[in-house]
Amino acid sequence: MASERALDLNADLGESFGQWTLGDDDAMLRLVTSANVACGFHAGDPSTLRRATAGAARSGVAVGAQVSYPDLGGFGRRFVDVEPAALTDDVLYQLGALEAMCRVAGDRVRYVKPHGALYNATRTHEAQAAAVVEAVRAYDPSLPVLGLPGSALLAAAESAGLRAVPEFFVDRGYTSEGALVPRREPGALLDDADEATRRLIRMVDEGVVRSVDGTDVTVRAESACVHGDSPGAVAMAQAVRDGLGAAGIRLSAFV
Repeated sequence: MASERALDLNADLGESFGQWTLGDDDAMLRLVTSANVACGFHAGDPSTLRRATAGAARSGVAVGAQVSYPDLGGFGRRFVDVEPAALTDDVLYQLGALEAMCRVAGDRVRYVKPHGALYNATRTHEAQAAAVVEAVRAYDPSLPVLGLPGSALLAAAESAGLRAVPEFFVDRGYTSEGALVPRREPGALLDDADEATRRLIRMVDEGVVRSVDGTDVTVRAESACVHGDSPGAVAMAQAVRDGLGAAGIRLSAFV
């Protein structure tokens, strides 16, 4: 937990597709403690997912299923007004696919995290949040659910008896309501590794983050995300890891 000055560091991996390569999974696996691996709906072909899960198993990195809307063309960043029952089935399908890859690598899926637009939607969309949680509950109620603090997703997970794990974003800006700044708006992305590290350490120590409008917002988290698809992602992750170590904050997977 953050109060114990220990933190999980996660990244989105397995997002290449065919001849298109996104991010450096091998390098990131040397730096993070948990990997949110794509499940084929927003990114990741079967060979990519198998390589990512095998690499995570070799590196001792916990694998989480990063479930999404079926939106390869939009990289899962477009909202889909899907019926809750169909969304539950979509999540179950993705869980099963990634579990197969983990199983042949001698590992298993250890948590679930929505991706992109689904992640943002489940901050306030109670029906979709409940649909994601229902899939996890039906599949394996021991799996934690990773999401934004104060979200409908984490509230639904807690109500269903699942472990709800709050998450902080190292390289994303926050609004005064504690939501992520939309990617197309100013202040959405942070590329200064030193600033990002200082902000993360402050979150661990004080439980707050400075929002884009200059106010402090309460944010407490057990896991921090560095986006593996961002330019300079490996350098950002390395700087954050080094900074946390220098501050005496231990890196440890939350599962």
